[in-house]
Amino acid sequence: MTARDPLEESLGLIEAAAGIGVPLRLVGGLAVRVLCPDFPPRTRERQDLDLASTSDARPTLTGFLEERGYEPDRRFNALYGHKQLYFASPEGRALDVLVDRLEMCHVLEFKDRIGRMPLTLDVTDLLLSTLPIVELNEKDAQDVLYLLSAYPVREGDEPGTVGLDRIGALVAGDWGWWRTLTMNVERIAELAETTAAGLIPAGARYDPVAQLRRIGEHAHAVPKTLRWRLRARVGERARWYQLPDEEAHD
Repeated sequence: MTARDPLEESLGLIEAAAGIGVPLRLVGGLAVRVLCPDFPPRTRERQDLDLASTSDARPTLTGFLEERGYEPDRRFNALYGHKQLYFASPEGRALDVLVDRLEMCHVLEFKDRIGRMPLTLDVTDLLLSTLPIVELNEKDAQDVLYLLSAYPVREGDEPGTVGLDRIGALVAGDWGWWRTLTMNVERIAELAETTAAGLIPAGARYDPVAQLRRIGEHAHAVPKTLRWRLRARVGERARWYQLPDEEAHD
């Protein structure tokens, strides 16, 4: 039997979940694929399904997925279900559901913003799920450049834009967030300008490097809190990010 396209499978789940009032949204590479349909998709064999939902919907979502043949990792979900759920699809593909927030090198809360777009997390939140990765790789950089090639960076926080108000609110009070984001803005801009890997897609509507620079300038210019300034005195002498959990699944 031919395995289903993971995007088709994910969109089917999102539509069915919406029918019973469960918010479910794409994150990661599949979300970028939906939001940037004119650019060559980044696909890989046995691609996982990466989704997001809310704690309010967790019991209903769990039952919904089990009814469709998705096998839960009961131990993992009991221990970590407050922030992440894990299932195996009937075809053996992994399905991860982030709950309320993304916890990696820094924490990104999205519970109150999950309804801003119909199929994916908000564009700004997707960008902010990648920019704070300390050990950023080329795949992560390409996701950032795709989003910034397709959507405008603007003042405010309108859905369908990269909202500077949202970014500024995160970095103004948290030096660690600010440090990682500004570091990656420079890193990705340099990679885009020097690499031969073609990370900037043909047909880009916006200049992603210029938009990156604007994000960096805003992060530097936004007024900082006392908490930020106190942590800035310590700087990189103390680790400013958390190490992502790497829990094994059954």
